[in-house]
Amino acid sequence: MREVPAYKIIFEKSPQHPYLLVIPVINEGERISILLDRIELIKEKEFDVLIVDGGSTDGSLDKVRDQGVDTLLLKTGPGKLSAQLRCAYAYGLDKGYKGIVTIDGNNKDDPEAIPSFIGKLKEGYDFVQASRFLPGGKQVNTPRIREVAIKLIHAPLLSIFSGFHWTDTTQGFRAYSRKMLESEEIDIFRDVFSNYELLAYLSYIAPKKEFKCVEIPTSRVYPEGEAPTKISFLRGNFEVLLTLFKTIAGTYNKKK
Repeated sequence: MREVPAYKIIFEKSPQHPYLLVIPVINEGERISILLDRIELIKEKEFDVLIVDGGSTDGSLDKVRDQGVDTLLLKTGPGKLSAQLRCAYAYGLDKGYKGIVTIDGNNKDDPEAIPSFIGKLKEGYDFVQASRFLPGGKQVNTPRIREVAIKLIHAPLLSIFSGFHWTDTTQGFRAYSRKMLESEEIDIFRDVFSNYELLAYLSYIAPKKEFKCVEIPTSRVYPEGEAPTKISFLRGNFEVLLTLFKTIAGTYNKKK
C-alpha cells in the first residue's frame, strides 16, 4: 500500500504526452519563471509539466498556469523534498505516464537535456542521472565543499555499495521508468522518505536490483551574487552525509 503525503490538486489537465516532467519547488522566486520560459523553448515536446509545491509563500507560482504548466500540486502533508516527490510520482503513475523526468525548480540545470533523458528511457534504461562531471558536461560556480564532497565521498561510496560507477549523485535532474517507480522491491512510497533520502536511496538500490542505469552529461550552473544552495553549510551538509551513510548501510531498504 502506498504511503503518500496529503496533497491538493490546484489545477490539472488530462495527460497530453507519454512522459511527465516533475518540478519540485518551494519559494523559488523568479528562478522558476525563468526555468519555465526555457522549457517552453524546447521543440517537439513529449512531456507534460507538473509542479509540486512544498508550500511556497512568495507568490512565485501565481502565473505558472500561463507558462506551460499542466498540473500544480500542493503538498499539505509533512516532509520536504522526498515527500514532494512521492506526491508527484504517485500522481504520475496514476495518470498512466510511461516515465518521469525530474528537474530542480531553481534554474540551475539546462532543460534542453530533457529530450535526452526521455530518449534514454525509450532505449530501455530505468534510471537516467545527470552528471556535470562527465565529458561534455559543465559546471559553473559549484560550491567547493559540494564538489569535493561529491567527488571524494558521495559518488565513490554510492558507486562501491551500489555496484554502478556514479560520478554525480546529489543533484535531482533525473529520469525514471514506470517499471522502476512501481517496483515493489524498491518501494519508494514509504514515509521514511521525507527529506533528501529518496535521491541517495535510488542511486544505491536501483543498480543492486538490476535496473538499467546510465549517466548523461549535462550543465549545472550556480548563479553569482546569491546563495548558491538552500543546504546550510554545517547542518545541511551533515544531514546529506548522514543520509548517505544510512543509505549504504541499508537503513532504507525494504524490510522483508
